[in-house]
Amino acid sequence: MKWQGRRQSKNVVDRRRGGATGAVGGVGVVVVLLIGWALGVDVTPFLSELEGQGGTTQLSAADERAAEFVAVTLADTEEIWADILPDQAGQRYAEPALVLFSGATQSACGGASAATGPFYCPADKQIYLDTDFFVTMERQLGAGGDFAAAYVVAHEVAHSVQDQLGILGEANRVRAQVSEAQSNAISVRIELQADCYSGIWARAASRTLGTIERGDLDEALNAARQIGDDTLQRNAGRSVQPHTFTHGTSDQRERWFEKGYQSGDMRQCDTFSVQRL
Repeated sequence: MKWQGRRQSKNVVDRRRGGATGAVGGVGVVVVLLIGWALGVDVTPFLSELEGQGGTTQLSAADERAAEFVAVTLADTEEIWADILPDQAGQRYAEPALVLFSGATQSACGGASAATGPFYCPADKQIYLDTDFFVTMERQLGAGGDFAAAYVVAHEVAHSVQDQLGILGEANRVRAQVSEAQSNAISVRIELQADCYSGIWARAASRTLGTIERGDLDEALNAARQIGDDTLQRNAGRSVQPHTFTHGTSDQRERWFEKGYQSGDMRQCDTFSVQRL
């Protein structure tokens, strides 16, 4: 992915040097997980890692590089959605802020932490990301590469697009009124639509920005495969339980990302009107 030396977004809020800004209580974690961790990773084994964090964080050269990468990727999403949203939805795009943190911080949706992972908070219209997650993707999930990391950012931005269109708010309103299994099924449709929107972004990055290199698309598709609910459950040594899925299977995540990439059409991403996902 061609990203070095390119324009960086001004909408990045860097909280990393302050270290953890507060312990993440149980309620905060629950709220974040209910909103949905957009990448679908079971993070409960990592919750204990937050204990004892605090103080000032020293940023390495790799940390700084990751921040620059995120800022460039966010700038790309701003440019792409500023064109696509008015053209396809007749609506001006509002750029979300992206908060970089290390260890833990606070959001309007509760505690954000390395354990809860990247997420979009509709209450404050901001994305929260600990760039150490990119290392987790590569080393623990087998989903490394610049474009796989860019997919993470694009997926969270896609939730902001859903929010701006009123899709996210309505879906979460319904989720609060139905059974857990029904709520999970709605969550799957939210996430798969975000994957499809991410595919639209990837198509535009390739065709209008010219930033995609050979192998980049494969990195994104591999990331989508590795974070499917069924794959994650198998890799965790658990039996696959479809009624617990909140983000979709590996096949579904890959298929909807590719659908967005091939079509470039937001109408093709309507996961809420189809019976077969």
